[in-house]
Amino acid sequence: MTFPVVGMVGGGQLARMTHEAGIPLGIRFKLLSDTPQDSAAQVVSDVVIGDYRDLDTLREFARGCDVITFDHEHVPTEHLRALEADGIPVRPGPDALVHAQDKGVMRARLDAIGVPCPRHRIVRDPEDVAAFAAEGDGFPVVLKTVRGGYDGKGVWVVDSAEEAADPFRAGVPVLAEEKVDYVRELAANVVRSPHGQAVAYPVVESQQVGGVCDTVIAPAPDLDESLALRAEELALNIAKELDVVGHLAVELFQTRDGRILVNELAMRPHNSGHWSMDGAITSQFANHVRAVLDLPLGDPRPRAKWTVMVNVLGGDFPDMYSAYLHCMARDPKLKIHMYGKDVKPGRKVGHVNTYGDDLDDVLERARHAAGYLRGTITE
Repeated sequence: MTFPVVGMVGGGQLARMTHEAGIPLGIRFKLLSDTPQDSAAQVVSDVVIGDYRDLDTLREFARGCDVITFDHEHVPTEHLRALEADGIPVRPGPDALVHAQDKGVMRARLDAIGVPCPRHRIVRDPEDVAAFAAEGDGFPVVLKTVRGGYDGKGVWVVDSAEEAADPFRAGVPVLAEEKVDYVRELAANVVRSPHGQAVAYPVVESQQVGGVCDTVIAPAPDLDESLALRAEELALNIAKELDVVGHLAVELFQTRDGRILVNELAMRPHNSGHWSMDGAITSQFANHVRAVLDLPLGDPRPRAKWTVMVNVLGGDFPDMYSAYLHCMARDPKLKIHMYGKDVKPGRKVGHVNTYGDDLDDVLERARHAAGYLRGTITE
């Protein structure tokens, strides 16, 4: 029997964990990575080192692959169209992926299909930002470069036109959005296959620190059942309307007046779904592999009442392995996932998952373990 080869563009931790999910199924991976030291390049046997922005490199990489997928959204859209013209399945395809690559395109399309979003428009210069603010409730205003931003990069919250100059120096269009008065951030994760089968994971609460995801609680505590259902239906509808194949994360604001608004889209496995590695019957990574190969999707339901993921960020304590003795002895149910990255302050180098019936206990265990691994907790 011949098993398929999945071509993964990008060598980060998402590729590493997607490869891990394919191993039990006998799925082979071929990786296009920037360097041999990248997270996934350390564990995938078939690695090509090259520039994903070069079409010839992509074409050569795609030879022998049954499908191409990604651990980031930065491959030029025109290159993906060229691969499709060569007969290589690309999932998600360029017509879908452009909505995760370009925030301006994403907002226009979501408007067209009636998805609730913050008030927004493309702005030309700081004076136009002031005009946008005046059209609503005034400053502060959120500014985003339409391409290239992630983990808080490419995003500014400005209180005046004078503060609005920096985003325009990048030389790309700038999107202005109202600063939403929200209670918390949520995420709805869904997976869709080429023939339209789709599954939805429980809506989670995502807590950010400094623009970077810190903690995810699954399911989101005290979320009204009707609002949770609305968020799941919204994500499933976006996946269908945009013809997404694979994993789609829809980041949401829960507003103080009881609405949900779409903040961002990601068409790949996502930080808000890492809890599913240990907390769901089928993880986001396993279902992404199934979807891009058009296999039947797995059950997304949770295994436990509560699952908490906390990211492990680099600090001033690089020897995280020495902390394993304490963390594992203190909590035998703890699940540690490290990415093989050099430890740098503020860098995501891993995450921990905990689960159980008591949310306070599950939260404390996850936060203690992440803090001990980082070195901010020493007892």
